[in-house]
Amino acid sequence: MKKYNQAPLPFMGQKRKFLKQFKEKLQACPADGLYVDLFGGSGLLSRTVKDLYPNAKVVYNDFDNYRNRIKAIPGTNALIADIRILVAGLPKDKAIPIPIKDEILKRIKQDDECYAVDYITLSANLLFSMNYAISYVTLAKQPFYNVVRSGEYDAADYLEGLKIVSMDYLKLFEKYKKESNVIFLVDPPYLSTEAGSYKGNYWKLADYLNVLTVLNNHAYFYFTSNKSHIVELCNWMSTQTNYVNPFVGAFTSTTHQQMNYSSSYTDIMLFKTVSL
Repeated sequence: MKKYNQAPLPFMGQKRKFLKQFKEKLQACPADGLYVDLFGGSGLLSRTVKDLYPNAKVVYNDFDNYRNRIKAIPGTNALIADIRILVAGLPKDKAIPIPIKDEILKRIKQDDECYAVDYITLSANLLFSMNYAISYVTLAKQPFYNVVRSGEYDAADYLEGLKIVSMDYLKLFEKYKKESNVIFLVDPPYLSTEAGSYKGNYWKLADYLNVLTVLNNHAYFYFTSNKSHIVELCNWMSTQTNYVNPFVGAFTSTTHQQMNYSSSYTDIMLFKTVSL
């Protein structure tokens, strides 16, 4: 089977830069364990677990319907192939002239009227880095750049062996929280971030704090960023109140993320085991 070091289709927040640290800490987890990916996103964490531990049961919560984007890859490849022809001869990474942009939009409109177009993947081929559109209308409003990839997308075997569900993360947690050898993968949307490619779009502090309830007395991998200040908040609460900080004793790893020339942040992975 093909091994993946990143998700086969673009996805905001995929954890490809954490895979080395993630795999290292997985060595402390059972090879035949139950791994529940509460916020499955692109499925990269689930895929990585299943590749490392083929005998593990891995539950991938595909709440964002990433699997539907994978099913649409043949149509996506065909659409991008036509766009590639339209931008032939244009300088790479430069703005696409309006007349050619109009031709591209005309071609996209043809598919949009027939079936669901993968606008997130199109965004990665037409918009400035880290910009995403989720509809024809939002895509058409933005300037286009010639960042069209040269090759086709391929997701062969990417979902193979995963148990795929699509449900509220708390209901999924309730279903598996009493199982033995369970490890929860917890990668919620970023706090107070307008995440255009996420379903639900906006997470507030209360949402983020509710997620922490799944960490108590369970083994977990938890992902956040320095933008959220959630780790500092939990440390403060534990010193000022009777709050039990779920991060006490957890291993912490960080990685730097550069969004563009003027914006960056630090991604954080926390890992904690219990007696499994």
